Amino acid sequence: MALKPLDIFKLLPKTNCKECGYPTCLAFSMQIAMGKEDLKKCPYVSDEAKKQLSAAAAPPIITISIGKGEEKVNIGGETVLFRHEKTFYNPTAIGVLIDDDMPDQRIEEYLQNTANLTYERVGLKLKANVIAIRDNKSGKFIDIVERAHKTSKALILMSHDISLLEKALGICKDVRPVLYAATKENFESLGKLAKSFSVPIAVKGKTIDEMEQVAGKLQGMGIEEIVLCPENTNISELFKNLILLRRKAIMKRVKECGYPVLAFLPDLKVENYIKEALNAAICIAKYASIVILSQLKGETLFPLLLERLNIFTDPQRPMATTEGIYEIGRPGPESPVLVTSNFSLTYFIISGEIENSRIPAYLLVQDTEGLSVLTAWAADKLNAETIAALIKKTKIEEKLGTKKLIIPGVLAQILGELEEELPDWKISLGPREAAYLPVFLKSLDSGQV
Repeated sequence: MALKPLDIFKLLPKTNCKECGYPTCLAFSMQIAMGKEDLKKCPYVSDEAKKQLSAAAAPPIITISIGKGEEKVNIGGETVLFRHEKTFYNPTAIGVLIDDDMPDQRIEEYLQNTANLTYERVGLKLKANVIAIRDNKSGKFIDIVERAHKTSKALILMSHDISLLEKALGICKDVRPVLYAATKENFESLGKLAKSFSVPIAVKGKTIDEMEQVAGKLQGMGIEEIVLCPENTNISELFKNLILLRRKAIMKRVKECGYPVLAFLPDLKVENYIKEALNAAICIAKYASIVILSQLKGETLFPLLLERLNIFTDPQRPMATTEGIYEIGRPGPESPVLVTSNFSLTYFIISGEIENSRIPAYLLVQDTEGLSVLTAWAADKLNAETIAALIKKTKIEEKLGTKKLIIPGVLAQILGELEEELPDWKISLGPREAAYLPVFLKSLDSGQV
């Protein structure tokens, strides 16, 4: 089990030197216990304490980096069973399987979809991360590896032919592909190859005990970067094994289970891609580090990416947009000013609807500590006084000829107070739902409101 703050404090020098950035050694030890600070920040800790603390402070599931450049992703590194206990750190990598005996047109479609299906949400780019390539003895394996390598995506190389894998690694070792998969029969030869190229290796097994045994043998060979892959043919068994692996890693600290986990959904042989997406959604929630689909379609990928975004957002730290003035569609002196909170999801929904209206406008974002409009009003962080103060602070009046302010419809109760605070402004009550903003703004522009 992980050490408690007082256990860590006993091993620190207790000088309270503040060189770590914290006022006391006890405060620093609490940050280490929560996984928020690195022991390396203490310049005076003894070698013996380093040895003890490094082992105790290490995450129960190791972190592995795959891919390169902007396409680099981290998998694993989790420390808790439930997000509300702390947070989840490394979002599930999502990818697609390409069999080398597929028609060339489909291979190209899958490569293009993996590279080009990108979505923007709350200021983040959401996309697939991994391409798995399986050797079915068609002779096109190396060609597909070369084409996939150009995307810089993380790769999973799947073949029983060691010489073929070695040739593929000569092409794509810079993206740190995962070699798939070590079993009790071939772990030695595949392990030697993974070690010589310093790349991760997947361990496949029908049971957790089988995977533990193979992982232990690879550890004995000096291999540290391992990905576990339960070999299940139905979602209930896969779901159960994903949970058991996480529990053994977090609660029991079983070292052979302390690795990222790959959910290889083509093993389930589900023909309906919608059902496969539902299976993927289950695996993202509980607790796959990589999910591989048999096909990649926008209508299923986008919901999975949104699920991933929500699960891997820190629940204790709302996503927030910087306070200030945002110009949408080249607004001028006669353009209206809309006000909202700095909850990122609210900001991007509102700004998107303003863009859809084709009416240039200023969007005034107030710092509400990441709270939504209604929640911020209830917490007294968004009211007539704060909005009036923000208008003066941002000096938005200097950009305007006609002062037109639109407040969210849910803030109807502050309309009278705001008119008293801003007597020179024409203040309108906007719609309660953002979806009605385009119609409202067009009506306002035409003088109907």
